[in-house]
Amino acid sequence: MPIPFKAVLVPLLLLSAVPAGCRTLTPEELRAADEAQCSDYGFRRGTDAYAACLQRIDLSRQADRRQMLREMDEPIVIYRPVYIR
Repeated sequence: MPIPFKAVLVPLLLLSAVPAGCRTLTPEELRAADEAQCSDYGFRRGTDAYAACLQRIDLSRQADRRQMLREMDEPIVIYRPVYIR
């Protein structure tokens, strides 16, 4: 009995979508996104305000990274019941 086309296609599509969700941005892509964000805020390239905007975005990203690492560093505590006879 042949396997239905949809039974093969759906799992293949799902498997191909998984690696796409794990992709990280290159430093160049990240810089371009930051520059676009500062331009959207109305800052002009080459000004001190534009540089300060880029710096604030970078500092915010670093703070987010530190917070994530801090949360991952917390010990795992498992409470088990104590039975007294």
